Amino acid sequence: MNSLRHLDDQLLLDVNSLARHTGWLHAPMVAYAGYGVLLFGALLLGGLWVTRNSSARALAAAGWACLATLVAVALNQPVGHLFTEPRPYTSHPQLLVLASRSSDFSFPSDHAVMAGAVTAGLFLVSRRLGWVALVAALLLAFARVYTAAHYPWDVAGGLVLGAAVTLLGWLLLAVPLTAATTWLRRAPGLRAVFTGPEQHGATVASRTQTGQVA
Repeated sequence: MNSLRHLDDQLLLDVNSLARHTGWLHAPMVAYAGYGVLLFGALLLGGLWVTRNSSARALAAAGWACLATLVAVALNQPVGHLFTEPRPYTSHPQLLVLASRSSDFSFPSDHAVMAGAVTAGLFLVSRRLGWVALVAALLLAFARVYTAAHYPWDVAGGLVLGAAVTLLGWLLLAVPLTAATTWLRRAPGLRAVFTGPEQHGATVASRTQTGQVA
């Protein structure tokens, strides 16, 4: 355990040393570390959009990606209180701190938990979106360490926790979520936007025939 702590500290100090020598990166890293969550929100909306005409299971996966992210972040609160890990700048006052100081516990990182949950959820929806989310998640994890908001172990643990909540939840809930999605799709307000593949195909065929007749 001491060797892992030493490695974690050393990685933190190495990244912090990089931060001291890359002043030109401070502004974008601080901005992304704080507001990168907006990108993940946009990716979740993208998941819903690309599955709007897909099967109920695919749309359920996109919906679960959104819900699982909220569940994972909520579960992270008691986990943080269990470990009571102080922020790195508390234990290492010599650090260059670019992040806003917080009294919250450091392990696991809320931002990393969110990113891990979104990434795993989007891989259930679309590999392309999943890979984009993975790159964004790794960059966010690095940014949180770069700004001295977290240790490397905090963000690594957060990514794993978030992904685990999403994947285990889907394994347990895929069937009822798919059934619920099928039922919700019948609501008039939702049916117009989240059409099933059969209805979407019929609509496209109808429009094509109308165009040919015209």
